[in-house]
Amino acid sequence: MSTTDAGTFWEDVYAGRPAATDPRPNARLTETVTGLTPGDALDLGCGDGGDALWLARQGWHVTAVDIAAVAVERLAGRARSRGLGGRVVAERHDLQGSFPQGAYDLVCAHYLQTPFALDRATVLRTAAHALRVGGHLLVVDHGSAAPWSWNQDPDVRYPTPQEVAAGMDLAPEAWTVERADTPRRIATGPSGQTAEVTDHVLLVRRIA
Repeated sequence: MSTTDAGTFWEDVYAGRPAATDPRPNARLTETVTGLTPGDALDLGCGDGGDALWLARQGWHVTAVDIAAVAVERLAGRARSRGLGGRVVAERHDLQGSFPQGAYDLVCAHYLQTPFALDRATVLRTAAHALRVGGHLLVVDHGSAAPWSWNQDPDVRYPTPQEVAAGMDLAPEAWTVERADTPRRIATGPSGQTAEVTDHVLLVRRIA
């Protein structure tokens, strides 16, 4: 599948639903980042922008990127309307071909999973290299499908956090895995429905 098809798919996903008025941050982000000293953050696949806005409220300067222009434009507008325009920069990137410039204290990639071709291992390895020493890369993947997910393929396989870490092929003397587990939680869907889901959580810190 072409990257143009991927862009069109995600444009249609966001354009086809009402703009979120108050997007919430992901639970794994808030539990992981609370207590960290705010710095520069990169949000890969920002979607509705709940993570980027929450980080900005905590004092982080956030670069938020998505393949869908409508998602990027909506997030930029939300940030301005909340007085956070100086802390949130929203950019459109197709991570298959481009990656934001800069060095970061935090990179987060929540549910960066797509039905289209994406060399995720390379994207995540690039993200790890974009960290400053002491910085964290937080990767949260689906470990199960919620009833409202776009992907209801019963044969889909969800890589474990350990497999994701191995695929990044990072030198152990420069990066260390601080967390790799599969917690469960009650998730709320876009229409208010709830279901128990599994997250695959990987937290990597750059140590050199």
